[in-house]
Amino acid sequence: MHPFIARHAEKIVGILTGFDRVVFRGTLRRIAYTEGLSRWLRRHGILLKEFKDYALSKTARLKEASLAQARETDRPVVHMPSPKASKEQVARGIAERDGIEDGLVAVLSCVEPCMTYEIHRSREKKEIELKAKRGQCLFLYHYLVHPGLGFMNARIQTWFPFPIQICINGRTCLARQLDQAGIDYLREDNCFPRIADVRKAQELLDAQLAENWPTLLDGIARMLNPVHDKDLGTYYWSAHQTEWATDVMF
Repeated sequence: MHPFIARHAEKIVGILTGFDRVVFRGTLRRIAYTEGLSRWLRRHGILLKEFKDYALSKTARLKEASLAQARETDRPVVHMPSPKASKEQVARGIAERDGIEDGLVAVLSCVEPCMTYEIHRSREKKEIELKAKRGQCLFLYHYLVHPGLGFMNARIQTWFPFPIQICINGRTCLARQLDQAGIDYLREDNCFPRIADVRKAQELLDAQLAENWPTLLDGIARMLNPVHDKDLGTYYWSAHQTEWATDVMF
């Protein structure tokens, strides 16, 4: 990049560097592995033979609570028949159709592959035991226009161990910040060919690095599951995917 910038320095009017697409993962580490969940069940007096019924009741409660906001605000709840279909395209279409500029756009549900648990009968041990397995379950995707992050999505797995994935876009967040600061700009797809105050825009992008992300993400997690059982622990956040981009303006 540096030789390119040096070669075209006379024609460059601005350079912007910062986050593009970022995907965060939230994990309940207390129950994210078999022995951890087994200990948690024993501590709470839940027998393995009772686990399926207990898990189904937790899932039903989570789904009801997660969909409550959409129902209360008359936002669509759409079931996607295939995980391959573009959820973002559907959500953006709804946002455009309904003129949504703030708040919840829609909740999209979809059955997708997941890591979960099942009760397994061991012939060798002649007892039942908890096993991790690959399976399928229902995921809920909340698409919203966040006051600070702009258009984004957050999903929750409705079956144990309830992992969360939150997808944001640093450039979308920057556009939101520029609007709030009253700075004129031109955005094409996910880049900025022109910004009236490039220095201030870079300061705003740099500030994203210092954001208190755990606190911000915890707030989104509470929206996904307002009835989260605190006994399951708090979510541990990690950056699953991060993309860093540079815009060169001529």
